[in-house]
Amino acid sequence: MPPPPPPGAPAPGAPPSSAGPTGWPERLAALRRWRPPAPLAAAGAGLAAVALVAVAVVAFARSPAPAPPLVLPTVPPAAEAAAAEAPDPGAARRVHVAGAVGRPGVYAAPAAARVADLVEAAGGPAPDADLDRVNLAAPVGDGERVYVPRRGEAAPPPPAGGGAALGGGPPPPPLDLNTADAGQLDALPGVGPATAAAIIEYRAQQGRFRSVEELVEVRGIGEAKLARLRPRVTVR
Repeated sequence: MPPPPPPGAPAPGAPPSSAGPTGWPERLAALRRWRPPAPLAAAGAGLAAVALVAVAVVAFARSPAPAPPLVLPTVPPAAEAAAAEAPDPGAARRVHVAGAVGRPGVYAAPAAARVADLVEAAGGPAPDADLDRVNLAAPVGDGERVYVPRRGEAAPPPPAGGGAALGGGPPPPPLDLNTADAGQLDALPGVGPATAAAIIEYRAQQGRFRSVEELVEVRGIGEAKLARLRPRVTVR
């Protein structure tokens, strides 16, 4: 067992005391030689490690999550063609109103317009109009003509420049979807060259039409166009 230090001398492991006549050079030399006890050094190292772990956890929690990969939807080519072919159901149509009406001319008609709406827009029927020969409830399409005949008038003259005629005279017989050619299909209301070609292509791939409702399977024909075609086509 080591002998106790002499009176006034610092205990082993303790920092030098500021008391006494020791000068500043001796004090600085003693401080350089002083080392903290082992338990105190271990506790300081442990606290430093805990602090580093806490800083790392906070930094990880505040780091932004990686953004999910951007996935763009793809549109099949068939859907693109159908969208390009199908008209805007809310777009106005141009319809020629002629015959025994107050103001014959070309009128803009909404998608849900009927022959009666166009007759009223054109000033209403003339006094000698024969409305019994006009289907006032028929829907109208873009580029069609509504003709109101007069009493005793023969069949109305055919429209110049193409386009379907509504009103006056007996309606043409329904067109057979299984035998009609591209020109006949193109003359139907709302059917252009692209839709006529799509009908013939569908018929070549799938065989004969079994019903008029099957037209909705053709590229470019939806429910609105089918409603306009239903009274003008048939399947035999």
